[in-house]
Amino acid sequence: MLQIAICDDLPREVEIINAYITEYLATHTLEAKVKKFSHPDKLLTAIETESFHLYILDIVMPMVSGIELGKEIRRLDREAQIIYATTEPQFALQAYAASPINYLIKPIGKQQLFDTLTFAISKTDLSEEQTVTIKTTDGLRVLKLSDILCCEYRSHAVIFTLTNGEEVISRTIRESFAEYSMPVLKDARFLQCHTSYLINIRRVERFAKDSFTLHGGKVVPIAAKQYPAVRDTYMDYLMAKEGQQ
Repeated sequence: MLQIAICDDLPREVEIINAYITEYLATHTLEAKVKKFSHPDKLLTAIETESFHLYILDIVMPMVSGIELGKEIRRLDREAQIIYATTEPQFALQAYAASPINYLIKPIGKQQLFDTLTFAISKTDLSEEQTVTIKTTDGLRVLKLSDILCCEYRSHAVIFTLTNGEEVISRTIRESFAEYSMPVLKDARFLQCHTSYLINIRRVERFAKDSFTLHGGKVVPIAAKQYPAVRDTYMDYLMAKEGQQ
């Protein structure tokens, strides 16, 4: 399901945009969950544990500007689509630091927003809603791939670290970590960077020669022998995403 976030400190503007989105979804027979935020801090808190496919942001807001908010979103998620909706045209050049898909000037025309939504959704990959089922000591646990930060093989079990900080530990496995991880690695956004680790590329904050730093500060090692292949795969991913912006 499409996940959309609207952030604007003016309630009336939020409701106008939300009404347009509701009409668009009904017209195009699409399902989406829309969350409304009246302050950028509330959205910043939300994206620590959840992600959205599409963000519609005002520019001039208290404490944190829409530009800074967009940069933070982009730091955490290179694939999200960002739309700016503002009364201030002079910030357009600065806004492109967050690679928005469009910069709309208020009052926003309905058709103008509809066209932008169509373009944004065409670039959105909903395959992240795929899941993997884990056998734990408490029973079966179904995890969304998009919620997995990384996986670690330790003491004949696999530890799934989630974006909200939770760790889900599998039961003892008999196959190799590589074989066990195959369902996850079918998703191109996961990369095995070490014999005992695989990561969600979308959640990388820093890439070094010997490690990845993931969202939340978790550091995952890169095997020295695997570094050239890991580097190439990660750089290909970055270039592909830049080309889609």
